[in-house]
Amino acid sequence: MNKPTNFSYYLSKYFCQYLPNTKGASNNTMQTYTIAFKLFCQYMQEALSIKRERITLELTTSDVITGFLDWLEETLGCSVNTRNLRLNAIRSFFRYVSIEDPKYMYSCQQILAIPKKKAPKKVIGYLSVEGIRLLLDTPDKDTPTGCKHALILTLIYATAARVSEIINLRVSDYKYNGNNLVKLIGKGNKSRLVPLEAKVMKLVDRYLEEENKQHRAVFDTDYIFLNHSMQKLTRQGVVYILKKYVTIANKQNPTLVPLSISVHGLRHSRAVHWLQAGIDLIYIRDLLGHVSVQTSEVYIRIDNDLKNKALRKVSAETYPEESEYRWQKDHELLEWLKSFSS
Repeated sequence: MNKPTNFSYYLSKYFCQYLPNTKGASNNTMQTYTIAFKLFCQYMQEALSIKRERITLELTTSDVITGFLDWLEETLGCSVNTRNLRLNAIRSFFRYVSIEDPKYMYSCQQILAIPKKKAPKKVIGYLSVEGIRLLLDTPDKDTPTGCKHALILTLIYATAARVSEIINLRVSDYKYNGNNLVKLIGKGNKSRLVPLEAKVMKLVDRYLEEENKQHRAVFDTDYIFLNHSMQKLTRQGVVYILKKYVTIANKQNPTLVPLSISVHGLRHSRAVHWLQAGIDLIYIRDLLGHVSVQTSEVYIRIDNDLKNKALRKVSAETYPEESEYRWQKDHELLEWLKSFSS
């Protein structure tokens, strides 16, 4: 029987004790970091022929980590953002190791010094109010499935929720403390309260009533949305639902609803519409659950683009057409001017 390596020892402590207990990491963080180290072990075995049970801290040099990051891009076809996400997990682990065992501090610092790769800035995808209206009207409201899907998309947009926040939404989070609020639990288990319009609340009330009558007894501790197997709705399930109706809406009007729109695009759309409605950026920061208002400032740049487009459109209709100057019509003057260049 092989003796456990120092790598496996610290990795176990990291996931079983440090992340959940000391750091209080969320389930999403735990899952993301777990995937990173599963991929790292896969790289060590496939690229370097080192079995996972033989990986040691001495073998995990900065060159090996850089090779792993390059392998993610070149072999698995991961994006630069995904590469940087995996690097975050690697850095977090080796920062922990350097604290637990100072003997490895130098090698850990070399790994921590690996820079993130610059990624091209993506254009934030969002829909206009008309595009949102078309998308939310697409599901067939005459069927229970259609009503449920329409509500999921409506609630994502109305609250500017992330996917994880919607699938983890429980009945007790709705009408929080008896108010027109929904409590969303976001990154790092941080919660925020978002107000709901009366029309949206009416849709949620009707959905929960139907669920209670037709499918299940609804309790406060239950998740609001379940899949066909009566299990918690998954991230993949939400993505599937959105793609389904984006495809339908795109066929009706590809300009209003492009195929590229994502679930996060609904969140961006709501933020832009809040800004256009005159809501202060400070409040938008809180509604989105951003730590800093600087993160929310990206929507100001989007809104300025829209204003510039509107300005150009108005200007084209308002300003007089370009005309010749008076001297351009004086042919004798033009001939005289030309004589200076001959």
